[in-house]
Amino acid sequence: MTNFDITNKSSFLNMEVTEALRTVIDPELHINIIDLGLVYDVSVNDSEKQIVVVMTLSSKYCPMGDAILNSVKNCLEHNFPAFSAEVKLTWEPEWSYDNITEEGLRQLKGY
Repeated sequence: MTNFDITNKSSFLNMEVTEALRTVIDPELHINIIDLGLVYDVSVNDSEKQIVVVMTLSSKYCPMGDAILNSVKNCLEHNFPAFSAEVKLTWEPEWSYDNITEEGLRQLKGY
């Protein structure tokens, strides 16, 4: 997800999608899903007008899982209305606290 090719329009779209997903907040931890490391891949196909997000949840038993997935789908549909949006849930690799970004860790610690 961190590869960026300045000559490729899809790279800019991927970055825009990733930034939009920062508005999706985990309702239990109050940190966005990007900084939590829940999003594993963002794929934008500009010619087919399709966005696919591959993500996980912090636990298979996450009580807010459906709400988070719905929020992701709603975020994509709202911010990119010309695109179809698909959210794929995966459990591989399993999420861990090691996935959290530096910013996410600061937020968890209350800084």
